[in-house]
Amino acid sequence: MSGGGPTLVTGAAGFIGFHLASRLLDRGGEVVGLDNLNDYYDPVLKRARLARLEGRPGFTFVRLDLADREGMASLFERYRFSRVVNLAAQAGVRYSLENPWSYIDSNVQGFMTVLEGCRHHGAEHLVFASSSSVYGLNTRMPFSVHHNVDHPVSLYAATKKANELMAHTYAHLYGIPTTGLRFFTVYGPWGRPDMALFKFTKAILEGRPIDVYNHGRMRRDFTYIDDIVEGVIRVLDRAPSPDPGWTGDDPDPGSSPAPYRLYNIGNDNPVELMEFIGAIEEALGRKAEKRFLPLQPGDVPATWADVDDLVRDAGFRPATPIREGIRRFVVWYREYHGSA
Repeated sequence: MSGGGPTLVTGAAGFIGFHLASRLLDRGGEVVGLDNLNDYYDPVLKRARLARLEGRPGFTFVRLDLADREGMASLFERYRFSRVVNLAAQAGVRYSLENPWSYIDSNVQGFMTVLEGCRHHGAEHLVFASSSSVYGLNTRMPFSVHHNVDHPVSLYAATKKANELMAHTYAHLYGIPTTGLRFFTVYGPWGRPDMALFKFTKAILEGRPIDVYNHGRMRRDFTYIDDIVEGVIRVLDRAPSPDPGWTGDDPDPGSSPAPYRLYNIGNDNPVELMEFIGAIEEALGRKAEKRFLPLQPGDVPATWADVDDLVRDAGFRPATPIREGIRRFVVWYREYHGSA
């Protein structure tokens, strides 16, 4: 646990932010949750998440857009955050093909206000969400933070890579202890409606066909939300130090002479898309009508997280089995939508 000011969680009404804020409150933390409650997906779900946080001891909600420079500067000035977890971002790979500017506004300009806030108000540790999408055209598996990631295939991925570069610069220039977390296909209760699990479950229950991309030949390292949150908290409690063994003659992308680290948080167990769909069918007790389609622009056929660094430094390895995670999601979905 940290002394000093509260912890800022941006994107607190989002999927991961909501779960993280809940866990921090559970252990007696003081949390300021920030969100702009935009309509990228149904704000009703965001408000329902938020309703479960508001009123809890130690929680304060601030409605604010990360790209609001003056608003963010005032927020940091007022609260003097001891730690900052930046989860707010314009999400989604396919949406970045339709609305590129929203990714620059939220993920680049928005992240800059967070970095500046940490710089001017002495945050003890900044943890920020990156993404498995930064691996782009890489095909060497499993994906490691020690691999080069200079070939993104979507603007979303490029903005996440930009976040890593910006954060490293601030860690180097201003000594801000900073950790970037590459999340791998997060799923679970209170999940996003634009993600496959939510879309497939909804369509199957409504008797509509589901779109199966790359003709079902996709593999994803699906990671259950509780594992993601546990990984974030383990890392948050452990600010990085400079790596004394780092050398510019042979630069390691996964560490730095600055107080900066990157970690994958994934299940380290890729699942075929058809197996994933089978687990949903099993949990629902219904078969899906499938519409097989080609790989979409910006998508990659496979992801797989090497989590050795996370295990070594944070003592944690995600391990929730896919069938158990999907079963828990379906139970939540039916309760939330009253379709039990």
